[in-house]
Amino acid sequence: MMLTRRIFTALMMSAAAMTPVAMTSPAAAQELTKITFVSPSASAINSFSIHTAIGEGFFADEGLEVTAQAINGSGAVLQALSSGQADFGRPGPGPLLAARGRGVDAVFIYNHAAKNNFGLVVPDASPVQTPAELKGTVIGTGSADGAEVGFARNVMTGSGLVDGTDYSFLTVGDGGPASAGLRSGEISAYSAAAADAAVLNHRGVAVRDITPPEFARFFGNGLVTMGDTIRDNPELVEKFVRAVYRGHMFALDEANREAVLNDMAMANPQESEDREFANSLLEAIMDRSVPTDLSHGYGYQPPEVWEEWQQVQIAGGELAEPLPDLTAAYTNEFTLKVNGSAK
Repeated sequence: MMLTRRIFTALMMSAAAMTPVAMTSPAAAQELTKITFVSPSASAINSFSIHTAIGEGFFADEGLEVTAQAINGSGAVLQALSSGQADFGRPGPGPLLAARGRGVDAVFIYNHAAKNNFGLVVPDASPVQTPAELKGTVIGTGSADGAEVGFARNVMTGSGLVDGTDYSFLTVGDGGPASAGLRSGEISAYSAAAADAAVLNHRGVAVRDITPPEFARFFGNGLVTMGDTIRDNPELVEKFVRAVYRGHMFALDEANREAVLNDMAMANPQESEDREFANSLLEAIMDRSVPTDLSHGYGYQPPEVWEEWQQVQIAGGELAEPLPDLTAAYTNEFTLKVNGSAK
């Protein structure tokens, strides 16, 4: 937004050479509709609802055969969607708004990381206690245009600091490169997903999160498709969202933990080599998927937070001005229908 990130560098791929990281569900008397899902990292655990829905046959129940592929960053996910290489993806809200500002008709359809899945972390031994104390430093990111960049800029803006003037970003990658950057002092902080922080700690680079608590409301990566898919084939979108929701609920049930871990291992065996760590990582990622307000059920996107995300993008320069219609960037229609909250 995991486990042995030592293998992640080898697993990361460019948009032009995407490689499947999960297999389709068995069974289905009828001919299944083949669709492609792309995620911004090689981690299956970060997309646990997708891989649980694949492994437990929920997509097959909807008549869908899903191939999951991993590419590097939200920008690449949106490129794959807009070029027709993929049907659904999991980018961040900031990159999606920036893409819409360039005329890309991508639409959020399910809030997968209902609580912010990023944090600004520093080495445990660092004297830095607040984002404001990072003035004059370099902050590392996993990718140049991923959701973690917009998030970190948002946090720093909230502390009165300006990108390029008071601090700078450096794309260092994740896993080993991020560990090396923090150890060497090349970067003073790192904008990390919950999984990234867990990996750093697992690698012996103890980090702590200095993100102010008020930023938890900025939800993270979610499920996205193109506007023409919604207009031309709403039944497909509903089927996809229904299977994802079932996968989400199945995974959150503690009684299903072993089955879910097996699904994760099937999708990405190397990530799950250390079963204990994979389990702790899964717990951290799943916790970020639970909304602070459940009045609209799982997967719901608060419109007021979309407004805040847009202001963040404008303040950071990713958007020159407000979008003509911010509500076109997201829809709760399918989520409310499948989670039973539709009035």
